[in-house]
Amino acid sequence: MRAEAVIFASAVPVDRDALARVVGTNCSIDLLIDDLREELRGRPYDLVSVGGGWQHRTRSSYARMIQASAAPTRSAASTLSQHEAMVLMAVGYFQPVTRGELSAMFGKDVSRDTIAGLRHAQFIAPGPRSPTPGAPYTYITTPFFLSAFGFDTLRDLPDIEMLEDAGLLNRKSVTAEMVGIVSADDDEED
Repeated sequence: MRAEAVIFASAVPVDRDALARVVGTNCSIDLLIDDLREELRGRPYDLVSVGGGWQHRTRSSYARMIQASAAPTRSAASTLSQHEAMVLMAVGYFQPVTRGELSAMFGKDVSRDTIAGLRHAQFIAPGPRSPTPGAPYTYITTPFFLSAFGFDTLRDLPDIEMLEDAGLLNRKSVTAEMVGIVSADDDEED
């Protein structure tokens, strides 16, 4: 119960070391997690492995009911604009990436405000300095990014070609959307 209480109360995934401090180093964390997951069977939430730790998450089969309730959720990802989501997606797939490289991908300057907003939301963080002239900052995703999107590691990101094969993504339409976002941003600046 102590481990479950810590996981339930934590705003971020609870890692193995934190659980060991709660239950002792002689306890098998894997067996403990298995026991907790078994106890939660039949409940509307589960214990999932995300961001290098464990967190309570609502089962996906309840998503429609939660949306229908219109109750505010704790999902920070739902507050992203389309442009911020696209920039975050680019950082996720091409990290470490500089703001200049992001701007080149989008065909327009990715503003410092966009980067600052993603940093403030804790989706991205500064990475190593780029080896290019001027040594600009690079940006990488954070453990919070993994948790917010339900990934345990970056290897869990969907493969771009797999998304295309499944008909869920079309690079040409993404490029068109990026151009559309750029055009919409241009219109707003006028």
